[in-house]
Amino acid sequence: MVPPPLAALLGSLLLCCAGLTKGVKITSAVQPMVEKAQGEKVTLPCTFTLAPEDQGPLDVEWILIPTDNQKKEQTILMYSVDRIYNDYYEAMKERVRFTNSDPKLGDGSIDILNLKSTDTGTYQCKVKKAPGVESQKIQLTVLVKPARTKCYIEGSQETGSDLILKCASQEGSPLLSYNWRKLTGTEELPATSLLNKDTGELSVKNASQEYSGTYTCVAANRVGTDECFVVLNVTPPINAAGTIAGAVIGTLLGLLLLAFLIFCCCKKRKEKKYEKEVHHDIREDVPPPKSRTSTAHSYIGSNRSSLGSMSPSNMEGYAKTPYNKVPSEDFERSSGQNPNFPPSKVAAPNLSRMGAVPVMIPAQSKDGSIV
Repeated sequence: MVPPPLAALLGSLLLCCAGLTKGVKITSAVQPMVEKAQGEKVTLPCTFTLAPEDQGPLDVEWILIPTDNQKKEQTILMYSVDRIYNDYYEAMKERVRFTNSDPKLGDGSIDILNLKSTDTGTYQCKVKKAPGVESQKIQLTVLVKPARTKCYIEGSQETGSDLILKCASQEGSPLLSYNWRKLTGTEELPATSLLNKDTGELSVKNASQEYSGTYTCVAANRVGTDECFVVLNVTPPINAAGTIAGAVIGTLLGLLLLAFLIFCCCKKRKEKKYEKEVHHDIREDVPPPKSRTSTAHSYIGSNRSSLGSMSPSNMEGYAKTPYNKVPSEDFERSSGQNPNFPPSKVAAPNLSRMGAVPVMIPAQSKDGSIV
């Protein structure tokens, strides 16, 4: 048993030693874990008090300890010798800051803006003022709200069939839970349905028309919710034979219509080709009608073939015939207008008796004009 005087002495020594080791003390409440949603802001507290015996420079340092043990610790923010250093960690540059712009007043808390899922980790606040040193850790978990949730139906929607209403979020931190509700009709899930909250599947057995309606699925986690909608329409079975027959008839009608259109196109092309050939088939050797400028020229032109066949000896008798003996125009017209008077060649002696005048026949062009 220790004598009372000695016990008092030992107590005094212990109090003295405690006073010597006492220095910086973090006063903020301990929060071992903090959960926030992605995109939000979080404040990690770190308030402290200083002891008179702490005479060294004040340093406040925040360190990120990654969840992956393979990665090393990273200083993200620091206050030292009345200066703030915030360019240590590129991933949080311009997103992390001291809550109080002058941490030496006893507030070393920090704000992290626009949280990302990669910000998840353990954050350590370390306050140093020689010879005092103290630190505190906070676990931050950044959760992603459910988003881009989709609802759909798998299986036949015919009466008596089995089907599954499915729901899934493309974004969201685990653990996600799903819940289905019916919004129309009785607003109760079918009696034959079975819900799996972890997978988001609502299985329906032996569907009936009473199950038809609008359903909604709500996906949720600790930081938010998201929902989607789907319409279930249970109908009687479709007549497969009638559907096949209708499809066959429709196909045949389509083929007939296509064949008719092809036939019409071919016929039209043939008609156009024929018209084009007829249009270009023009005779170019048809002479224009003869001109009747004078009685003598008409007579000479009509008998050119006869005079051209005469020999030079026969031409002597015609040279002596005067020009006033040229047959009259009435004779030429009457012979030309009488259908019973057939055209014939006239011999040279007959031409002389008729008073024809022998002349030189000039050359004529194709259209009958004199060259």
